Amino acid sequence: MENNTLLPQEFIEKMATILPESLSLQEFVDSCHQPLRRSIRVNTLKISITDFINRAAEHGWILSPIPWCETGFWISIENETSPLGNSFEHLAGLFYIQEASSMMPVSALFHYFQADEDKTLLDAAAAPGSKTTQIAAKMDNKGLIIANEFSSSRIKMLHANIQRCGIKNVALTHFDAKVFGTWLPDSFDAILLDSPCSGEGTIRKDKLAMKNWSQIAIEDIASMQQGLIESAFQALKVDGVLIYSTCTLSLEENQNICTHLQTKYPDSVEFLSLGSLYEGAEKVITAEGFLHIWPQVYDSEGFFVAAIRKIAKVEVSHAKKRLGKIPFIRPTRQKEAQLYSYFSKQFGIENIDGMLYQRDKEFWLFPDNIKPFINEIRFSRLGIKIAEEFGNLRKVGFKTQHEFVTTFGQLATKNIIELTAQQAQSFYQGVDIRDINTSKATGEALASYRGVIIGLGKGLNNRFKNNLPRELIRDNNLFEQ
Repeated sequence: MENNTLLPQEFIEKMATILPESLSLQEFVDSCHQPLRRSIRVNTLKISITDFINRAAEHGWILSPIPWCETGFWISIENETSPLGNSFEHLAGLFYIQEASSMMPVSALFHYFQADEDKTLLDAAAAPGSKTTQIAAKMDNKGLIIANEFSSSRIKMLHANIQRCGIKNVALTHFDAKVFGTWLPDSFDAILLDSPCSGEGTIRKDKLAMKNWSQIAIEDIASMQQGLIESAFQALKVDGVLIYSTCTLSLEENQNICTHLQTKYPDSVEFLSLGSLYEGAEKVITAEGFLHIWPQVYDSEGFFVAAIRKIAKVEVSHAKKRLGKIPFIRPTRQKEAQLYSYFSKQFGIENIDGMLYQRDKEFWLFPDNIKPFINEIRFSRLGIKIAEEFGNLRKVGFKTQHEFVTTFGQLATKNIIELTAQQAQSFYQGVDIRDINTSKATGEALASYRGVIIGLGKGLNNRFKNNLPRELIRDNNLFEQ
């Protein structure tokens, strides 16, 4: 076996004992040293697949379909002049940069789960948001997704990606996911547990992924994963579907975690085969019906996906909760009518779905399905902030918020200012747009580029005052003009 600097010899020897006979160990090692193909997922909440393919062709982006995700593509770019993440299409939330294998868990979920507006899902380890946003698109922004993230440093990134993609059916929580089983037993129609893991499958994009690898660490992580999957299963409704996935390869963190759950709840756990999920799945299917993805098979990251159905209830010890009162109230019907009338008159936006709540002078839109959970768990962020009120008893006005624009902006029919490429660049850089015709805009107006609403501003004497939030400003190396 050829010596290498990225993979510990002990790891290679271990992989040799679990690698299927049909695969070559040398090819596995070689693939781990190859750069990872880039891939993206089209955000169908903002653009159709056909329209995106046409845009990609204009840029000279070469797209190859990913077989297990109808919205996913490997992407190749010749003569790249700026990072893909600084392209207009990415900044506007038209696509998400996501590794191809990581699209598989959500595809597996919806292989067995039928979404509708009454369903509630849990994404138990959600940051940075790739799978949360994928689920939201599959649900067409309906129903409710509770997206949980234990790491406080990653919550901000999770929210930023949700906002960029125009998602409104997500509530964020910040807990160790082990709490959900006792806090919210039998509560979710489906759960995705993309578990924290040793990351053995990520070496192709992270050359330091295996730096601290050890068998002892694997066993410690597996112990933690057992607690997570037990809790997730307890929180699942009967007949609900649980997807367990990792970006690692060892049996201890994958198959063994699932069989541990089955051993603990033998009368309640049913393994669902993913052998028909996509053409070619038979190359990585296990005897249990799981997908154990080796990096050389699809030229991708290493990954593991299992689908589990809960066929009977399990005993759960309910937690004793101490929750503070949430600082939101339902506004008066008069106030709600005033706000929605403003959106109608200012932008022509009608039929705003969701429940309106108020906190001081702020107005927030909550997903309809949140009611049963409001007094059951603490949220770090709930719904989207759509407006702030200003003025006094005699005259009341509203200031529209950026989150409202990213979610509902495409419904607007008036007070829209179309920007050129250069002006759109300046807008993303936080600059006011000068020498622009604002005669057709009164008060707040929406900035649009190539028919896509990208933000909010105000027309003032042939100047468009930029209201892009400070944290979204990009300084340089943006998309080409």
